[in-house]
Amino acid sequence: MKFMKLGSKPDSFQTDGNYVRIVGTELATDITIHVGEVKFHLHKFPLLSKSGRIQKLLASPTDSATDIHLNDVPGGATSFEICAKFCYGTVVTLNPHNVISTRCAAEYLEMHESVEKSNLVYKIDVFLSSSVFRSWKDSIIALQTMKTLKSWCEDLKLVARCMECIASKASVDVSKVEWSYTYNRKKLVPSVVPKDWWVEDLTEIELDHFKQIIDAIKTKARVSYQVIGEAVKTYTYKRVPGLSKISVIQGDAKVKTLVDTVTWLLPSEKGSVSCSFLLKLLRAACMLRCAEACKKELGKRIGRQLEEASVNDLLIPTIDGEVTIYDIDMVLNIVEEFLMQDNGGIKEMERPGMNFCNTKGTVAKLVDGYLAEVAKDRNTPLSKFLYLAEMIPNESRPVHDGLYRAVDMYLKEHPNISKGEKKKLCSLLDCRRLSPDACAHAVQNERLPLRLVVQVLFHEQSRTSASASVSGGSTRADNSSVVTSYGSSRSAATTTTTEDDSWDGSAPSVEDGEKRHTTNGGDLISGVNGIKVKGNMTPKTILGKILPVKSNGTGVLVSSGSDSSGSLGSGSASQVGMAKATPARNVR
Repeated sequence: MKFMKLGSKPDSFQTDGNYVRIVGTELATDITIHVGEVKFHLHKFPLLSKSGRIQKLLASPTDSATDIHLNDVPGGATSFEICAKFCYGTVVTLNPHNVISTRCAAEYLEMHESVEKSNLVYKIDVFLSSSVFRSWKDSIIALQTMKTLKSWCEDLKLVARCMECIASKASVDVSKVEWSYTYNRKKLVPSVVPKDWWVEDLTEIELDHFKQIIDAIKTKARVSYQVIGEAVKTYTYKRVPGLSKISVIQGDAKVKTLVDTVTWLLPSEKGSVSCSFLLKLLRAACMLRCAEACKKELGKRIGRQLEEASVNDLLIPTIDGEVTIYDIDMVLNIVEEFLMQDNGGIKEMERPGMNFCNTKGTVAKLVDGYLAEVAKDRNTPLSKFLYLAEMIPNESRPVHDGLYRAVDMYLKEHPNISKGEKKKLCSLLDCRRLSPDACAHAVQNERLPLRLVVQVLFHEQSRTSASASVSGGSTRADNSSVVTSYGSSRSAATTTTTEDDSWDGSAPSVEDGEKRHTTNGGDLISGVNGIKVKGNMTPKTILGKILPVKSNGTGVLVSSGSDSSGSLGSGSASQVGMAKATPARNVR
């Protein structure tokens, strides 16, 4: 830390209690100056020789010649005492902690060169220019002391000079950094200066000053946007340690101002900060009811790097008064912004090994996971669920397992939706894109409509036949095991109902022509029009029991039922790769 000593005489100022200062000399004091609650018993001559303001006050006939009140001295009694000691030639020490307030007090007392050569204002300006503003640490300390003297420092251009020094040092090449700095966030390699060496020191200054310094660094264009983004993120976490904890940030006006400021302070380039950090800012902006422009800007930035997000990051709670638990509209806007990159031809730097097609697949999985979470909320509207699911292009979802999980969860938590709504919901699924495990779960899922189950069965039979033909007739492994990871299970037997019943989501009754009973062995059996189907069967066997089939004379099975119309596998079985018919067996 730099310092400067002024004067050569020993300190003769004495303290009489907390609020009285007396100069201990042989001469009696002839003037009393009140600075706040403190009284200074001094001599006129030393003050008149240095201070233009004291000269004016003593020359005025309206003021007492021996009792002067100076209640608005910048820095208060402490700064005035340093100025008074300078007038007496007493030794005083200036350092980054007191030099700014002393400079403002000297300006207030008009201790200029016009009053006397080498006066206090001149000496302090030399010290600031040659020492304080040339030191990284001292500049930051001096800037911190300016917050209580903001108007004085701005008028004297001290703020601008100090911030310019800090911005210039932060922008130098790391190979030229030879001064000390604070760095505790990562392990340092010996003798290697990190690119973000200056970031941690700036977390100590006020928000307004931090903003001006970052703007100055951006203007110089010597620091990468990643380092600037790291500086903004580090500052935010230091000032709001509980950024991700709603209870900590709710209703805080200072945090609200900070969130709004750092949102616009972030570099415009993609990847300047992580998507997780942006989503935490957005969560805070929503909870603090920041301006819509702030939330919209964050939504745009998140949409441009949405592939980095996690499902938990997207679970943004709604504010008081909302029906749903999570803010689905905000996620809709984010996904829309992401998709605009493709439509609008936005070209951004992509992560190594990633192109936009790959990121769309990643985002599709992310959205499916998000849908599965919001489906647990019974107040989630079907319209928003469908809209968000349909926003993802078909080619971005090569596998529908995640979407199936979300649909199944919605059906589980919304058992009273109408058959029309259930039909719309299940129309999202493409059976051809379900994995074998998902298909095995679907055919035993009692929440799914029969039409969808039949589609899954036809697809599985088609896949089995295709696999058998490719492998030269090798047998396919039994695919009837239940996959419990989807969170639900259908009864061990697939039952047949009318088409209306199948979309209604209610269990078929005996009056519908279905009888269910349990065999002695415990296997669930369903009887439909005299056909019994045992629970643990392959899709081919189950399909043969549900749909009456006949031979078309070519040895190929042909469905004669009408329930499969309009579904995958309808018409002749040759169109979906059905296996050759086997002689019908009576099941007892």
